[in-house]
Amino acid sequence: MSIFFDINNPYTDEMLEKRTDPNKEAHAPHRTMCTDCGVSRTTKPERCGQACQFIKPNYPAMETAVHGRARDSSLHPDEHFFGPFLTMKKARLAPARKGAQWTGITSEIGKRLLERKAVDAVIAVKPHPIDRWKPEPVIVTDPADMAQCRGMRMGFAPSVALVEKAMDEGHKRIAFIGIPCQVYALRSLEKELGFEKLYVIGTPCSDNTTTANFHKFLELLSSRPETINYLEFRADYQVELRFDDGSQQEIPFLKLPISKLPGDFFPLTCQTCVDYANSLSDVTIGYMAGEGDQWLIVRNKRGAELIGLLEGKLITAPLGSAGKRRKHVEGFMANVKSSVNGLPLRSMPNFLRPIVAWLMPKVGPKGLEFARTRVEMKAIEAILHLRKKAPAKVKNMVPDHIWKLAAPYGVKKQETE
Repeated sequence: MSIFFDINNPYTDEMLEKRTDPNKEAHAPHRTMCTDCGVSRTTKPERCGQACQFIKPNYPAMETAVHGRARDSSLHPDEHFFGPFLTMKKARLAPARKGAQWTGITSEIGKRLLERKAVDAVIAVKPHPIDRWKPEPVIVTDPADMAQCRGMRMGFAPSVALVEKAMDEGHKRIAFIGIPCQVYALRSLEKELGFEKLYVIGTPCSDNTTTANFHKFLELLSSRPETINYLEFRADYQVELRFDDGSQQEIPFLKLPISKLPGDFFPLTCQTCVDYANSLSDVTIGYMAGEGDQWLIVRNKRGAELIGLLEGKLITAPLGSAGKRRKHVEGFMANVKSSVNGLPLRSMPNFLRPIVAWLMPKVGPKGLEFARTRVEMKAIEAILHLRKKAPAKVKNMVPDHIWKLAAPYGVKKQETE
């Protein structure tokens, strides 16, 4: 199909519609390796070739451009796992913000940036008006509206498309809240877009799925899935559910109905993500190492400036670390190998599940060791899934830091890779 441009109107009607409504389903891309970050919905969709994390990412160059240097384990051993950083700590807002997934650190930073006029707009996601679990990208200019962006959504959100729209509206100083694949794309286009100022607040991400698939998962967890308003995978090996009537439920990881999920429940992109910790953000805010609080990775001076906005409201403490990860990673690797080869997963006898579910929070990896465990698992998962399902992509898609994470478990680069 050819597209002809009017010299006085360089945008096709379709492109203009995408700029007006980047959430429009009709324009969602249909590629196997795509999380619909939003680049393909802009007026220059061909930029996907340079901006996509799932084509040929260059993390050393990108980290150097963003932070002034690439990850360096000689400066701190944990940079090997989590990327460049200045400080890491656990933290919580006091009091916690109503409706927040944890205590509201991420949305509160956005609110304060707007209040102090440090930015013109914050790009984040809010719940879709019809489906509270579906993420809907939004340009926020009123500090009070950041409250609508609290909480977790599940699915793909073309947030990067709104950057172009925000710039068109005159917003040159922007804060962007996003997951790793969105942040990689944004950083790839940062110079071209010409921000006066850009703050990037990242959240870790793993095992995303479509909103429709997520609803199927909720149906497996509860007889009243439509009343679930909160779900969180916690670092104490429990999934916490909250319901509209105020009741709560906790489900140990080992009792989750993972075996009942369809084989395509998790898309290949999420099975092959190589940046769990969102290393190109200015600050990463997650849960993995927080032991019940949030985990802050302050990566550069802009990240320190963002956390400084919360002075007096943020309670922080050093991160802990306990337990050993190796056997857990090895068990995970065995299951991934079975899965990619179409074999049944290793399962635990039902009589042992309650015992092990009780033991895991007591003897399993905690704090930073829990976070290292998940990062190594994701590194191994990415390589094994790519080798099986998209072997030609291994050479370009797997960066050196992923090979280093997987090597202690015998997963090493082959000649053709």
